[in-house]
Amino acid sequence: MKVALIGYGHLGKWHLDKAVNLLGVNNVCVVEPFEKNRNLALEKYPELKVFESLEQIISDIDAGLVVTPTSFHFEYVSELLKNDKHVFCEKPLSSSIDQANEIVKIKNKTNVKLQVGHSERCHLAWEIIKEKYNHYVTDSKLITINRYAPFKGRAVDVDVVQDLMIHDLDLVIYLLNEKPCEISATGQKIRTNNWDHVMANLSFESGKNAFIQVGRNSTKEVREVEFISEHGALRVDLFSNKIIVADKNVEELSEIPYEKRDHLFIEQQSFYKSISENTNEFVTVEDGFNAVELIEKVLSSLDEGLKKDL
Repeated sequence: MKVALIGYGHLGKWHLDKAVNLLGVNNVCVVEPFEKNRNLALEKYPELKVFESLEQIISDIDAGLVVTPTSFHFEYVSELLKNDKHVFCEKPLSSSIDQANEIVKIKNKTNVKLQVGHSERCHLAWEIIKEKYNHYVTDSKLITINRYAPFKGRAVDVDVVQDLMIHDLDLVIYLLNEKPCEISATGQKIRTNNWDHVMANLSFESGKNAFIQVGRNSTKEVREVEFISEHGALRVDLFSNKIIVADKNVEELSEIPYEKRDHLFIEQQSFYKSISENTNEFVTVEDGFNAVELIEKVLSSLDEGLKKDL
């Protein structure tokens, strides 16, 4: 299998390591428009083939790993699909719902695989919960998700909704197996001209409510999901890799640590397996579309709030 990694930036360098580990350096190449980044890739892997544009190599590859800034996802994903190449695209699938819809249309005309990089699904916690504590999730009426961190200067070309909240919008659908029927949001622009801190309320027909707070200018780093139900509370600390259970019938808290996984390795491994064994993708194009659709609804609510303020 011949694979091109497109975009050797902050995340691209990690993805390249996984691709080389899984496929071997002779089966991987890099497409990177900036000479400085091409040189950095060659410093780490001198035998690596690097190219300035996708057109230079597209006829010689089987698949592409799109790890560029979000604003370039549509361009590269659609080009790969039109050339019948398998695609792994880092989240989000695209910058807009219109672009996501077009990608789905192009994908449905092909027989290739398209996997989206919603890596938070890879936590071992979800498997442990499904096996032993799933009633906390299925019977929950209130879900709170917090994901915020100090400013890191990355992904400022998009809102924090596309950068961070997308993880949790995807997780909500994945864990509840249900799409929200109503979304309202409020936010603040701090460091950039885009939304840097956002709170969203998602309501579901089942009666569940999810409150998601994300920020990229916080005083600390937090990544946690908590389910409140008639059984008590269950919190997943995604930063410290542990599950904390407050059973209403037990006085003391139960803490269950879980093994930290290499999410990018799991994602790529699943992607190549889906190609070689013709199985379903770990995260499908429909999953990616659903996440972009929720992003659009959150941003629409934020824009409505701006209009009211004016």
